[in-house]
Amino acid sequence: MSEQLIDGLYREGEPIADTKAPSVPIDRRWQERQFQTALVNPTNRRKRKVIIVGTGLAGASAGATLGEAGYQVESFCYQDSPRRAHSIAAQGGINAAKNYRNDNDSTFRLFYDTVKGGDFRSRESNVYRLAEVSASIIDQAVAQGVPFAREYGGLLDNRSFGGVQVSRTFYARGQTGQQLLIGAYQALERQIAAGTVTMHTRHEMLELVVVDGRARGIIVRDMVTGEIQTHLADAVVLATGGYGNVFYLSTNAMGSNTTAIWRAHRKGALFANPCYTQIHPTCIPVAGEYQSKLTLMSESLRNDGRIWVPKRAEDCEKDPRQIAEGDRDYYLERIYPAFGNLVPRDIASRQAKNMCDEGRGVGPAVEGVRRGVYLDFAEAIARLGRKAVEAKYGNLFDMYQQITGENPYEVPMRIYPAVHYTMGGLWVDYDLQSNIPGLFVTGEANFSDHGANRLGASALMQGLADGYFVLPNTINDYLAAGGLDPVTADHPAAAEARESVTSRIHSLLNNGGTRSVDSFHKELGHIMWEYCGMERTEEGLRTAIEKIGVLREEFWRDVRVLGENEELNQALEKAGRVADFIELGELMCIDALHRRESCGGHFRAESQTEDGEALRHDDQFAYVAGWEWGGVGQPPVLHKEALEYEYVEMKQRSYK
Repeated sequence: MSEQLIDGLYREGEPIADTKAPSVPIDRRWQERQFQTALVNPTNRRKRKVIIVGTGLAGASAGATLGEAGYQVESFCYQDSPRRAHSIAAQGGINAAKNYRNDNDSTFRLFYDTVKGGDFRSRESNVYRLAEVSASIIDQAVAQGVPFAREYGGLLDNRSFGGVQVSRTFYARGQTGQQLLIGAYQALERQIAAGTVTMHTRHEMLELVVVDGRARGIIVRDMVTGEIQTHLADAVVLATGGYGNVFYLSTNAMGSNTTAIWRAHRKGALFANPCYTQIHPTCIPVAGEYQSKLTLMSESLRNDGRIWVPKRAEDCEKDPRQIAEGDRDYYLERIYPAFGNLVPRDIASRQAKNMCDEGRGVGPAVEGVRRGVYLDFAEAIARLGRKAVEAKYGNLFDMYQQITGENPYEVPMRIYPAVHYTMGGLWVDYDLQSNIPGLFVTGEANFSDHGANRLGASALMQGLADGYFVLPNTINDYLAAGGLDPVTADHPAAAEARESVTSRIHSLLNNGGTRSVDSFHKELGHIMWEYCGMERTEEGLRTAIEKIGVLREEFWRDVRVLGENEELNQALEKAGRVADFIELGELMCIDALHRRESCGGHFRAESQTEDGEALRHDDQFAYVAGWEWGGVGQPPVLHKEALEYEYVEMKQRSYK
């Protein structure tokens, strides 16, 4: 490559841009784009095949909608049922700009809150469209029978979430993601019964097939038999979620991984903003060294729960019920009086860390530091009554008690931040198409809507917006163009992709090392949390990059994977995923190092205001960082997409 090597770690390539958003006022762009897109008539739809990987909200809704439209859809998931997708874990609610509470909400206010919450690092056109279609999602879900909470008079109820001052979050007790997924799942199953969707459960995508520069299929492994299969189509949709499990300990499902989007990245798809990871403030603290997963307590709890720590370090060992009201520091209410306990997640998380770093954390000490703060419902129970609190949050309280053995109705919950959501993902344009023609990316797997920090209750909104309303209107434009020659499994590109999968599996199974896959994953997670977690520094990131390089070499030299391919082999599944996590972790640290500013979930200690808030540098970093795979042993290439704000003024965030 001719580009100059920067920091000894990466090169800078040509800038990129989204050319699909129409040049009209923002409130007309989506309508204009829908009119511009070419259509595929019903007869021709039956001749077009679309592969969809992932059956969470984005994947299930896209599969159901495209199947209903008449396309041939092949749907893949690694779970034993689409209903087990990780979307069920999004408990708290889904945003929509319906203004049911008459509190001055609007499409523009939801757009503004989302851009501001993302710390002005998201693309205006995509975010406005998300806000615009949000109301339709609620209508769709209600028509499907999703049991949203209702007020006494029968109207849909709303509550607030972090980063906003209106009530726009629709919810189904503490099971919103599960109920929405059941709705999408039923719609998908209807199309499976109708024959428009073919479902492949327990199949994991291990490679993307690119023919003449276009995405034409995938290579998958049957996770029960080990059979390697080639599936081809006219377009491929990745709806495979985020990559938070790169940290080992996260709120993600144990099987959540990055392989699908990382394999696409290695085939040329740009990976955008990988360093933007969200640390959720409301998780059950780590309990021990051998823990393999963290549990999220829904952000909805911050509506009625009050967060505090003792004012004096010497009180941290006391029973919280014995600490007088005057000796408690309700620090979010003190520092951010306008938003209080409902500040955005990145701010609440950093302040919890600050309290613990000051020595005022609560709960058992881990490595000499107490990593926990209280989430207290005593005031809410006194104000509303226990039955009302049970009606709102009962399943969450039950889950907390089962995990910790403590009754949150009587003793304040203990919470601490944990890795939750990833705002980075594959780069897409306004049509949700990556830079590889024919490869579309939806939901958390793309980067497009949340900037540097996602507001609560926006994940479900984006997944369903992409699947039900955006992708079905934009993929037509690509499929209508035609000109796609038939491709068979013996095509050289397909054969090469299949051979790369079998070769990789052979290498893992015959490595003959001594270390388990989990030991490598745990070590990677420790590096990532320590140096690329809640706070990053230049020195720490350079240390992490060096350590990950050593870890990668040791992985391929000393990993031990037992069993065979031709069987159910979870060690083999994990090995492939961890190999990809190691490569991704390195890119995350390079991205975090190059972005010498603080914004949202990316907090550089060298870039903060006098009172410890994130300090952006819009003159230098107001862009999307799209990373191109440089090749094995070669540095990645950075492509910048300039972010231009016409409708929202870029300014330092303030929630005080």
